[in-house]
Amino acid sequence: MKKYFTGLTDTGLVRSVNQDSYYIDDSQARFFIVADGMGGHAGGQEASRIATETIKSYLEDNWDTADSSEDLLQDALFQANYAIVKEQQLHPELGDMGTTVVVLIFRGDEPWCAHVGDSRLYRFRSAKLEQITEDHTWVARGLKAGHLKPEEARVHPLRHVLSQCLGREELDEIEVQPVQVQPGDRFLLCSDGLTEELSDPGITSILKSIRPNDQAAQKLVNEAKDKGGRDNITVILVTLDTASS
Repeated sequence: MKKYFTGLTDTGLVRSVNQDSYYIDDSQARFFIVADGMGGHAGGQEASRIATETIKSYLEDNWDTADSSEDLLQDALFQANYAIVKEQQLHPELGDMGTTVVVLIFRGDEPWCAHVGDSRLYRFRSAKLEQITEDHTWVARGLKAGHLKPEEARVHPLRHVLSQCLGREELDEIEVQPVQVQPGDRFLLCSDGLTEELSDPGITSILKSIRPNDQAAQKLVNEAKDKGGRDNITVILVTLDTASS
């Protein structure tokens, strides 16, 4: 299936520096990456940059190996984690830096995704939005356990506290999963600068009303800024052609 895609990042209205990073494999559309750094201006920028570049390089270098897509993604993210930890050791002033990441790859017969933190992957199909990834946050855990209601989770003061991120020596598991696709599916990778401002119904409304990816991505960013733009905002949209190529 042919893929149409676009990416967009914006500093937002409050932050002075964009700590998000993203990468699109433009030439072959094999993989897509969004990372959201943390740990101060310099640290956040560096962590997301290291993660994106390390994952990109690892996927490119090992794409045609016999490794399964699951193993390929896990190893790529573990390499990124190691690279960030190594940078922390070389530069103690960056010791608190870390990053979330979400990656979607199209390899073989079945796409796969991997993520750490609260950057998300959504699938938009038949005018319905489905969150594929599960946030690695303390609030998400409480929501899953039934200790919090959705309306409470959305405004909880600890909603930004991560239970996992890249840049931690104790990271010992990467969540990887296959992604079911069919012609016409649309995928959204994004940092929490989007989802903090826009609810799922708000995102759905935009994707339903705007088909071209570049226009939809710009509308998503603009709406997030109109609602406060308190964080950096990064989106990638990938649409699968309705006809097999």
